[in-house]
Amino acid sequence: MKYFRLTCVAAAAVLLVACGGSDDPDRGSLIDPPAVMTTLTAAQIDAGTSSSGLQAITGKAKCDVKVVALNYATLGAKAGENTNASGVMLVPAGSCSTAAPLIAYAKGTDVQKPRTLANPQDSETFLLAAMYAAQGYAVVATDYLGFAKSGYSYHPYLHADSEATTVIDSVRAARNAAGTVGANLSGKVMFTGYSQGGHSSMAAHRAAERDYGSEFNVVAGAHLAGPYNLSGSLRIPDAIAGVQFFVPYLVTAWQKVYGDVYTDVKQVFKAPYSGYIENLLPNPTLNFTTLLTSGTLPAGTPNQARAALFQPEFITGSQTSTTHPLFLTAKKNDLLGWSPKARVLLCGGAGDPTVPPAIHQRVMKADFDSRGLTNVTSVDVDAAIQATFGPGGQAPTDPASAAFATYYGAYHGTYEPPFCHAQARAVFEMVK
Repeated sequence: MKYFRLTCVAAAAVLLVACGGSDDPDRGSLIDPPAVMTTLTAAQIDAGTSSSGLQAITGKAKCDVKVVALNYATLGAKAGENTNASGVMLVPAGSCSTAAPLIAYAKGTDVQKPRTLANPQDSETFLLAAMYAAQGYAVVATDYLGFAKSGYSYHPYLHADSEATTVIDSVRAARNAAGTVGANLSGKVMFTGYSQGGHSSMAAHRAAERDYGSEFNVVAGAHLAGPYNLSGSLRIPDAIAGVQFFVPYLVTAWQKVYGDVYTDVKQVFKAPYSGYIENLLPNPTLNFTTLLTSGTLPAGTPNQARAALFQPEFITGSQTSTTHPLFLTAKKNDLLGWSPKARVLLCGGAGDPTVPPAIHQRVMKADFDSRGLTNVTSVDVDAAIQATFGPGGQAPTDPASAAFATYYGAYHGTYEPPFCHAQARAVFEMVK
């Protein structure tokens, strides 16, 4: 593989902390020259946040934002695998010239293989631009392994170690690109992510402090609505919203990483899904909606979808046995038991039907508290979500109503993220 390299000397015009420092000098090196896709003006960002209603949360833009496409070297999920990942760097521009902290962002669950965040029209990219880059923060966000320009053959979904390396190497890539795209970095690094990205950002934060303390000046982590307690989530009797996407995704990904979650796919999945499920996600053409409308994955209530998709013995075993292979693999990817040095925020909404805080956020906070940590705060944004989106200022209570379906269908993916990002930015403001 031929790498386009930007050396520390070339980037010396900006303040950087350690261009190298990894155990592999290729990690984070640029495969393609960083490409400025466009520059969003502050006025354009304000028009977008005003029309969408986000401006009350993000505030008005202070900076223009350059949208830069990255393609960088990283590692695969198994030892000895070298590969690449793509992503986006958002650079404060225009009147903003002060040295900027660098936020490393990890995105939520994605099923669309071609999607890249290096797209100014992408709603997640625009939220990052409005919430952070337009306020003076540089941002780098990875597309993850197996997406967009990545040549990796699959996405190791909710695999903590590869999530960490992909995010950490995106920071290196952003530093390597900084001199070329006019980014003035302060050297401070912050990690954040939402949903799957909350798991990824915490894994990256843990690895950065544990393994690369001299390379990264980590000043904060804001881990938002993440599934930190994966083994605990298997014990929930009722299926989560989105079970037909998330659980097959992690089961098949962990099988590819570890090779011992099952011996025959038919032990886990019912026909016809067993015939194609292992190579379904991420998908080159289908999205969350069309996976259901095409019948590729089962619709219905969460429990109905789970019953249609999975063999009951596999689900029962993972719920009840401490030696079940899925439970043991989930334990490997739990994020309990570490002690952050930098300030940490945990954020979520109590009504989240997809990543329930009672299973993840509260358990994670209790785990931190058990070691006497005083640098971790936990925020529940449910009241703000209800006041903004709930009919009459509260959550609907009739499960059979259209309002209930709309509210909880949009809770995790639409309503919750901006409020948690606002909480994250408040923490970052304290340490920038």
